[in-house]
Amino acid sequence: MGKKKALPQEPIEAEITSLSHDGRGVTHVEGKAVFVVGALSGERVRVRLTRRQRRYDEGEVVEILAASPDRVVPRCAHFGRCGGCALQHLAPAAQIGMKQDILAEVLQRIGQVQPDTWLEPLVAEHWGYRRKARLGVRYVAKKGRVLVGFRERGSSFVADLQRCEVLHPAVGERLTELAELIGALSIRERVAQIEMAQGDDPVVLILRVLDAPSPEDLAHLQAFGERTGLHLYLQPGGLDSVQPLPGQQVDLTFRLPASDVTLAFEPNDFTQVNLELNRLMVDRALSWLNPQPQDRVLDLFCGLGNFTLPLARRAATVLGVEGEAGLVARARANAERNGLDAERVRFDQANLYADEAERNWAWARQSFDLALIDPPRSGALQVLDALAATGIRRLVYISCYPGTLARDAGHLVAQHGFRLTAAGAMDMFPHTAHLESMAVFER
Repeated sequence: MGKKKALPQEPIEAEITSLSHDGRGVTHVEGKAVFVVGALSGERVRVRLTRRQRRYDEGEVVEILAASPDRVVPRCAHFGRCGGCALQHLAPAAQIGMKQDILAEVLQRIGQVQPDTWLEPLVAEHWGYRRKARLGVRYVAKKGRVLVGFRERGSSFVADLQRCEVLHPAVGERLTELAELIGALSIRERVAQIEMAQGDDPVVLILRVLDAPSPEDLAHLQAFGERTGLHLYLQPGGLDSVQPLPGQQVDLTFRLPASDVTLAFEPNDFTQVNLELNRLMVDRALSWLNPQPQDRVLDLFCGLGNFTLPLARRAATVLGVEGEAGLVARARANAERNGLDAERVRFDQANLYADEAERNWAWARQSFDLALIDPPRSGALQVLDALAATGIRRLVYISCYPGTLARDAGHLVAQHGFRLTAAGAMDMFPHTAHLESMAVFER
């Protein structure tokens, strides 16, 4: 085997031609692609190479010689070290513009499709928007204290954060207090993570504990909860072990005012991270699906009923299908809570990723006029043939990963004669490279 070529010590001057999907600048040195952390498209920079790969190299900016007009000063003092954000140095309007461009490129390259209409990107508040998050916790003996925050960029270490600008301020401005709280516990080295869950108002913090807290620890935690108004829960084992501390239990809900719907959820249920954007997304999905009073609607991967219940306010009947039993139970309870009877809205449990031999889906034997799907990252390829066979005339597809949306869009257009009538990016996660989008298909 040939000896690995040493990294050059001297920085190289480079022109950045574009941004990669994870928000790094792209340039070419001697014909080889280099991905540059901290660089923006159109900039001239000096780059220090940090890693060589067979097909590409990696580097970081040491000096900006000519800055992009879209470059801004990051709001967060920890930007660059903390892995929670990748794009704070890019103006918010340029961030979502970049995401829309990535969506167009991926739809064309993977799906060989382009929409008839590009939707205006959906945007909401850029700061303090995160109401769901998983924060790492680590006691660092060398520093003699506990760190609470996201992981460092490109590492498993917990970043040393004083505050976080993208978390809701109820938690984002209290990271130091949280670190001090855990540092004062006898089990400070046995708290693995903190999960944050928030609806419209109260905040729950679930502490993942590897050992049981002492009575003194419990008193400490309760006093902190009472002082801050945060509700503390403990998770000693699996997800079903999550329990509130005495007196800390709270009901979590969020409202969708345009549909007059309120959804209740458990702290570790899946809910959208960005509540304000979720409201805009539900309203836009409903306006594009445009259900009429006589329509039968199918909602796959329906979760708690985030789209199902608003749809049920307008359509004749709606069927929500979800794989997780707990979510199905809570979706049914949410329908009841909102005065929607079982004639109008039903929920079924079904594994939508089942192998072909096990796909005994009751929904696939029915006919529907409209459908909405909101699958996880792996997309919805498994359900598309059965979905098309239900006779739907229109489909709204909510996507959290453009690659699988593009693959599925190609399949719907080529195999089932749908047209991609509209698509657009949604800024669910500002300052990160994460791209959510919405696509509308018609027969």
